[in-house]
Amino acid sequence: MNPETRDKLMGVSVATLATALYKRGLRSQVIQGVHPVKAKGVNMVGPAFTLRYMPAREDRNQLVEFRNPEHPQRQAIEQCPKGHVMVIDSRKDARAASAGDILVTRLMVRGGAGIVTDGGFRDASSIGDLDMPAYHHRPSSPTNLTLHEAIEINGPIGCGDTPVFPGDIVVGDADCVIVIPAAIADEVASEAVEMTAYEDFVVEQVKAGQSIIGLYPCTKDEHREAFEAWRKDHGR
Repeated sequence: MNPETRDKLMGVSVATLATALYKRGLRSQVIQGVHPVKAKGVNMVGPAFTLRYMPAREDRNQLVEFRNPEHPQRQAIEQCPKGHVMVIDSRKDARAASAGDILVTRLMVRGGAGIVTDGGFRDASSIGDLDMPAYHHRPSSPTNLTLHEAIEINGPIGCGDTPVFPGDIVVGDADCVIVIPAAIADEVASEAVEMTAYEDFVVEQVKAGQSIIGLYPCTKDEHREAFEAWRKDHGR
């Protein structure tokens, strides 16, 4: 991932990115139904590394499967490259856990940038205390083997009704998570930085009593001129 793009995405909101993607005809890039296990005060940013679950079949998903060194869930944790975000397709089903604190801790120690599931995590309170962002639907205690079988590593998935391809850029903030197609990540990041500067200016103006008409969106020259002056004053 372009380090400059990563830096830019660390300072913009998912909402702003959603607008930038909407301008490009992409309407459904926010992963639905996921939120931070615990807010970190900093964005999660990194390329996607994926894991896909399918419905479990009893003869294939006994507890002994976790002793298999090639088990896809364990292998995904060990294979996820440093700086990547692991994105898990848990079929939008939080009745069984996608992972627990031991595996997520291992991912953090290996340099993972974060983890996202449209299911749930067991040991969620412990995961929330880790120094790595994590997003899920809700806490879940049963092992994934009861309902899900980890079946494919780093292939295309759907997570929370959003298509995710390996290498797509994943951004999470205090609200939710969005997926940016890799081919347009650089331009979207740059545009989002510009949008964020104007939005910060608008917030100051609104707090000072300014009407939003003609200001947001900007349709008056007086606001454009005021914004340019504001940028110079604030080094933006």
